[in-house]
Amino acid sequence: MKLFELQPAPGSKKAPKRKGRGHGTGNGKTAGRGHKGQNARAGGGVRPGFEGGQMPLYRRIPKRGFNNKLFAKVYAEVNVSALNVFEDGAVVTPEVLIEKGLVKKVVDGVAILGNGELNKKLTVKAARFTKTASAKIEAAGGKAEVI
Repeated sequence: MKLFELQPAPGSKKAPKRKGRGHGTGNGKTAGRGHKGQNARAGGGVRPGFEGGQMPLYRRIPKRGFNNKLFAKVYAEVNVSALNVFEDGAVVTPEVLIEKGLVKKVVDGVAILGNGELNKKLTVKAARFTKTASAKIEAAGGKAEVI
């Protein structure tokens, strides 16, 4: 078979229904929407989850769990392996991380996570360090300072 011989399988390409093109088509006049009513109108229909006025499922089911949105701290997370972009002896602060593009936005501070390896000797200043992250920073000869 050559490239110019390719064609879809017979019956796999079905023409779309042309609605509102005369009553002989079976889809003329009301275009399959019936007479009047909510679904016959443009923009008609109900929103997802609406059950005709019956109390919807998402309101019948009890709320579960605890949500600490109001007081939760939001940390920008950076892995130890991402800190290899800095030169030896550099001081890494949240402002420097934003400049380098490793963090987009700092709300409550930066958390350094211990994923990956660190090959540079750095002084890292952040709000939080995981145990593995601080261990890897100190193993590379650097310092992990909590600010």
